[in-house]
Amino acid sequence: MRPALRLTRTRYDDPVVGELVAHVQSEYVHRYGGPDRTVTEASQFDPPAGVFLVGWVGDQAVASGGLRRHDNQTAEIKRMYVVPEYRGRGFARSVLAALEGCAVDLGYRQIVLETGAEQPEAIALYTSSGYLPVEGFGHYRDSPLSRSFGKPLSGTHGPDSSTPDAAPA
Repeated sequence: MRPALRLTRTRYDDPVVGELVAHVQSEYVHRYGGPDRTVTEASQFDPPAGVFLVGWVGDQAVASGGLRRHDNQTAEIKRMYVVPEYRGRGFARSVLAALEGCAVDLGYRQIVLETGAEQPEAIALYTSSGYLPVEGFGHYRDSPLSRSFGKPLSGTHGPDSSTPDAAPA
């Protein structure tokens, strides 16, 4: 039986988020030779412009993802991550669906994200979730390893998404 993932809205400057972001940055160093240098500020992930989610199995933080304003109609996904021992259980897909639902709730009409050529599992997740290649943007827009994707959002977020708890764990 697959353990249940509980999602909570958590401030980007929370220490739990800091640990998860440090893990994802370490993974970027391993895959690309350096951390993601995209500027991120905690306030970018605060409503009404954004949100940051942490996924929990019991009392262990195992997944994360956030969204922030890209422009008035578009949200950008950042810091999607699942700790290695919890991968392959659908948790990234759950976080992605919840972020899409949050984006709809915040009034966004589309969503974009950047990933990299050295993350084929992320590219597979996004393309299987309806994301299509879009023109590069952001800090890595000119990098040959950067891959940018986008997706229009509908007014509903479907039966697979869940509304994250309002309070952090």
